[in-house]
Amino acid sequence: SVLDPPLQKGCGQIEKSLWTTYANGVVKLRIDPSCSQTPLTVHQMFKESMEKYGPLNALVSRKNGKWEKITFSEYYSLSRKAAKSFLKLGLERFHSVAILGFNSPEWFISAVGTVFAGGIVTGIYTTNSPEACHHIAHDSKANIIVVDSQKQLDKIMQIWNHLPHLKSVVQYKDSLPEKLPNLYTMEEFMELGNEITDDTLDDIINSQKPNQCCGLIYTSGTTGKPKGAMLSHDNITWTATHCSRAGDMQPAEIQQETIVSYLPLSHIAAQIYDLWTGIKWGEQVYFAEPDALKGGLINTLKEAQPTSLMGVPRVWEKIMEKLKDVSAQSSFMKRKMISWAISDLKPFQTRLADYLVLAKIRRALGFSRCQKHFSGAAPLTTETIYFFLGLNIPLYEAYGMSETSGPHCMSGPYVYRHHSCGKAVSGCKVKLVNEDADGNGEICFWGRTVFMGYLNMEDKTKEAIDEDGWLHSGDLGKIDKDGFVYATGRIKDLIITAGGENVPPIPIEDAVKKALPIVSNAMLIGDQKKFLSILLTLKSTLDPETSEPTDYLTEEAREFCQKIGSNATKVSEIVAMKDKAVHQAIQDGITEVNINAAAKVQCIQKWVILQRDFSISGGELGKTFVY
Repeated sequence: SVLDPPLQKGCGQIEKSLWTTYANGVVKLRIDPSCSQTPLTVHQMFKESMEKYGPLNALVSRKNGKWEKITFSEYYSLSRKAAKSFLKLGLERFHSVAILGFNSPEWFISAVGTVFAGGIVTGIYTTNSPEACHHIAHDSKANIIVVDSQKQLDKIMQIWNHLPHLKSVVQYKDSLPEKLPNLYTMEEFMELGNEITDDTLDDIINSQKPNQCCGLIYTSGTTGKPKGAMLSHDNITWTATHCSRAGDMQPAEIQQETIVSYLPLSHIAAQIYDLWTGIKWGEQVYFAEPDALKGGLINTLKEAQPTSLMGVPRVWEKIMEKLKDVSAQSSFMKRKMISWAISDLKPFQTRLADYLVLAKIRRALGFSRCQKHFSGAAPLTTETIYFFLGLNIPLYEAYGMSETSGPHCMSGPYVYRHHSCGKAVSGCKVKLVNEDADGNGEICFWGRTVFMGYLNMEDKTKEAIDEDGWLHSGDLGKIDKDGFVYATGRIKDLIITAGGENVPPIPIEDAVKKALPIVSNAMLIGDQKKFLSILLTLKSTLDPETSEPTDYLTEEAREFCQKIGSNATKVSEIVAMKDKAVHQAIQDGITEVNINAAAKVQCIQKWVILQRDFSISGGELGKTFVY
């Protein structure tokens, strides 16, 4: 059986190969008796869903000012049509189709069509440089690249001559300024495969196995070139089924979930939540506009009225900051009402506050129908968690990585604990290794979420997966007596002082941000040093066009300054003039954090305010953190 293959070169010598580094490799699945779902291919999952949910709306996007809807039956047919066109263009088995564009029905249809045609779907961040695009397209042997706009096409045109496997490019949004060989609009592309028969496509579909690769997720590459994490059909179909149910996502026969797709689909969190889970449970997916992360998201939320929303911490922080700014600009009475409503009230007062104030705030955000609010990709700050709890919006944290097909641990309405990212999903396991005296250890994963291996990187794969088949996350964490998992930081981020003391930076940075609402980012330093110092950035507005931090303080930061007797409105005023009131307030906040420190070695001795907040372009943030 292909589910139990013989040993092969480039595969782990573990129980007949739990990993491989070849695109055409097969792996043994980590099937747990407690959750032994029959392995499925992506096509088998889609066919089942199409038969159940065919007439329901699947994809909703704005075209020419109106919402255009595609049903599951149409979605399936369009995906087959795309698969035939990919075959006509010469897509080879286990070669990739790379997609470089903002979320859209065309992205989804191209992704599913790639898998149906026997290829490997590979997302590329829209913010990638031509050089970064080249690395991914070359490494994955991309035969076809799908782009959304002239801007992205220009990147590919610069590197096409250095991509020996690239045969064609398809553009799905803007019109093409000139006709060039092997360059197609989406409309042209979708008609190319009309002569490919259903039998030809079905033969390819039926030859696919659940333990073969169909997706590549490239890591952000903050510590070297991005690595291609290979995901099998089973990784995707199993995770879409069980991890979503752990978060209480409902099948459409009970309640059709409505979600909004806006986070980059090249990232595993959005891809598993928006694309694959959407197919599994018959969800209605609305597509936001490309300006979603620059402030346009709320407009889509108000129209779509989602029942569930996935965000990363920065998205929830942006919403929180916006609400605080609106509150700061409100009348005295309105500010008092909001402050009362989000404070710790008795049950009757809580219901009254919800009726008078909180429901209106949720409605203004487009959350009136939203039952589940998820966060993943990085830990939430304490401030963010409690701010949203004050609005009667618990944020359910998910925890995993590209190498676990997204979430391996999930929170939800019935599995929730403050600061925890939930429990391992049914059929999955989690454990700690190398625990210290405080119960912190490296978090390790086992289960059907665990990836196949890194494409063409045997050494890196062996580093990640141990001899018993456990995936080592590189994250520090704790597990409580009830099985709740708490991720506390990266092992590589652990500060080892000159005295040999281990200091986890995240809890200290989090405490500083909680004590000082004017602080946007805090970065603790002190590796091999005699004491700890911290770099601080202040909350500043973002340029609406570029999303780059400006010199102007946010409304919340200006309000903080006014309360302590400062008239500052710009970061530069505080830094250049060494604003006495702000500097004293920051010192007071640092002192408060030091008083509550777990040990003297964790006290901050020096601090400095930087002139500009962290950003991708500045090199301080990776794409995952911002998105």
